[in-house]
Amino acid sequence: MTIVWGAVLAAGVLLVVSPWLWPRRDRTSAAPSQRISAVERLIAESGAPLTPARLAAVCALAACVAGAVVWLVTGVVVLTAVSAVAAAAGPIAWLRTRRMRRRKERRGLWPDVCDLLIASVRAGMSLPDAVASLAASAPDPLRPAFGGFARDIAASGHFSTALTRLKGTLADPVADRIVETLRMAREVGGTDLTTVLRALAASVRADAALRSEVEARQSWIRGAAVLGVSAPWVILVLLSLRPEGAHAYGSPAGAALVLVGAAVSAGAFWLMLRIGRLPEPRRWFA
Repeated sequence: MTIVWGAVLAAGVLLVVSPWLWPRRDRTSAAPSQRISAVERLIAESGAPLTPARLAAVCALAACVAGAVVWLVTGVVVLTAVSAVAAAAGPIAWLRTRRMRRRKERRGLWPDVCDLLIASVRAGMSLPDAVASLAASAPDPLRPAFGGFARDIAASGHFSTALTRLKGTLADPVADRIVETLRMAREVGGTDLTTVLRALAASVRADAALRSEVEARQSWIRGAAVLGVSAPWVILVLLSLRPEGAHAYGSPAGAALVLVGAAVSAGAFWLMLRIGRLPEPRRWFA
């Protein structure tokens, strides 16, 4: 019952401060080329319906809930603090996982987009019409973004501005290369657009095949990292359920041991993920 009342109190506090956490903003007045922060970039690339303020509120709420649960179960202050910090980092880790999964899903779709653009250009369509036609012919996950481009180009007729908004909506390194190729072809002209798109499609296909093979072979590294980090903390929580265990870890020496263990676990987890991580292409044109 205490947990229920605590959750109700947290929800009430969140509703009270919501006008300051989620103020109304005029997004249409922002310049397309305005630089965004790392958090805003992470949210955009993950495709999550969040804002930096909402993300901060979710992190704070997760920390409060996790800390309250661990405190009620174990009564150990240092374990409560470590749990709160880990829970606060949980939403950010979820966004990064979502971004990686989204890039992996879209990695195999961009060659099809290049092929559709090549077919449209060869059929005699203009570049704005060729890109707008992808709203109906592109793979399903990409159609909403190209539908927004079609609406922008129909409303304003400004190809460069619509491309910039499309690039921000897609938020993908390969999409940035395709968009900038189309922008250069529109502004400078030339007859090599189809050749460049064909070479880009072949490069993306080869990269996607290689990455899929390597990720399949290295998937055990992430599993080993998660298991190696989580197992000692599960045992620590089970030991803290006993009165003598809670008393031992509540002492200064026990608190120091828990903090050192948390630092070592975080460092080892980061190192294992670093070893098994593949270099991701950067958004040079973002």
